[in-house]
Amino acid sequence: MKNPLPDAMQGRQADELMTEIQTSVIARSDRVHDGSPSPPKISCSLVDMIPDDLVFTVNGLLEVPIFVKCEGLNAAGSIKIKAARRIVDDLESSGELRAGDILIESSSGNLGIALSMIAAQRGYKFICVTDPNATQSTVALMRALGAEVIVVTERDENNGYLGTRIDLIKSMCVSDTSKVWVNQYGNESNWLAHFETTGPEIAARFPKVDWLFVGAGTTGTLMGCARYFKKFSPNTHVVAVDAEGSVTFGGKPAQRHIAGLGTSRRPAILDERYVDRVIDVTERATVQMCRQLARAGALVGGSTGSVLAGIVQSKSLIRTSDVVVTISPDLGMKYLDTIFDDGWLASKQLA
Repeated sequence: MKNPLPDAMQGRQADELMTEIQTSVIARSDRVHDGSPSPPKISCSLVDMIPDDLVFTVNGLLEVPIFVKCEGLNAAGSIKIKAARRIVDDLESSGELRAGDILIESSSGNLGIALSMIAAQRGYKFICVTDPNATQSTVALMRALGAEVIVVTERDENNGYLGTRIDLIKSMCVSDTSKVWVNQYGNESNWLAHFETTGPEIAARFPKVDWLFVGAGTTGTLMGCARYFKKFSPNTHVVAVDAEGSVTFGGKPAQRHIAGLGTSRRPAILDERYVDRVIDVTERATVQMCRQLARAGALVGGSTGSVLAGIVQSKSLIRTSDVVVTISPDLGMKYLDTIFDDGWLASKQLA
């Protein structure tokens, strides 16, 4: 059928139509590549899911059961989410941390993951300064959550890395005042988090606790629980479990390879008046305990293995009527390339 429009008009309309099509395509292309319109802002409360009543029992290590408070099933995978949230809340409340600031902290693992989650949720940039003892999965988790991870390799004067990590953070904060140092080793909010949560949670579940064994890293969990029980249950024996080679309680410094317990610099928040006894555990004993538990169906992290090994070392002090409680800060998935890897153990002479 013949087109009823004159040839000139047909050509003009065709040109206009082509221009309209090209403009539409370009506009759609611009929206795709320029990110406009912006995708909806996502918010998520997963980080606030912190179960407080999970306890499992270990039988066979003592004549009495060992009750283990499990802290590894929250969104961040460890007890450190409690301290991380309390510290950031307090920094915001005090005005020390404001929009646009950058959180920075030294961590070989769990606190770094927890801070990565909270920083992502609240819109802060986070820098974690860590060392070669951090597992590959830990570093990968922090980076997946948007954190910048800096790995130091130079050991400090006590043959660890903590001093090196902290010195780097101090210099970075001097050169950039927008960086806010969390300082878990000296921040009172660290132990306050456990004085207000972990301690009361244990007491609510176990009205009578004869022995409370707590691992000592930053000593935040230890100090919070020890202060709580000394105030509300003074007959409870609070035992700190430390890694051999740690200087936390004045021990002789030595190389350590397992992230979790122990330090190469005494934490400022430590107050030994609240601790009744200190047990040192070798890394070999930690590995053996973790693997023994794995064969029983419980894949736990290094700190849990250390504390349970410390309890076994104290078995002569524990009566058959005593209630023994400890804390499992995390589970074992992050340690598959270290504690549960035969090649890694051989390379560190821990096999």
